[in-house]
Amino acid sequence: MNNEYVARAKAVIEDPKELITVAMKRANQLAHGAKPMIRTNHDKHLDIALLEIAEGLLGINREGEEETDSLVDELSSVLDDISID
Repeated sequence: MNNEYVARAKAVIEDPKELITVAMKRANQLAHGAKPMIRTNHDKHLDIALLEIAEGLLGINREGEEETDSLVDELSSVLDDISID
């Protein structure tokens, strides 16, 4: 995960939990075959998702906010298990 991309994405989605939610959902979509919305040479799905957020191509869907808290907790635990280079 590129720290510069994180900083740029944080400028768009300031809440860390919301940023994690949006980035992980999009990275999962990319991992399952979705096409990137930006031109990039990157092969890491999370980096691509962060760049898409930074470019304003992804936002926050406020529907189902009750589910969001449990999803964020689950994704946070997944991120804790991922080593960041």
